Amino acid sequence: MNLTPWFVYIVQNEKGHYYTGITTDLERRFKEHQSPKKGAKFFRSGAPVAIVYSKEFSNRSEASKYECFIKKLSRKNKIMLITNKE
Repeated sequence: MNLTPWFVYIVQNEKGHYYTGITTDLERRFKEHQSPKKGAKFFRSGAPVAIVYSKEFSNRSEASKYECFIKKLSRKNKIMLITNKE
């Protein structure tokens, strides 16, 4: 049984836009986003600045469900989530 935690994260780019994803290693994935070859296409329009939110899950399934939930949120609600005003 794999006990590696999964993380859902939100990265803000230099233009103030938010990208949501999942990973098992936040630091490694953020560095990949900073690389044009391994990062998401989203960051071609503005470089990633910081991880502004993350939440840990015990398995990929739960992380993926939460990622989907976040992606459906409005910008206003994402900002509320990031600032802990859920």
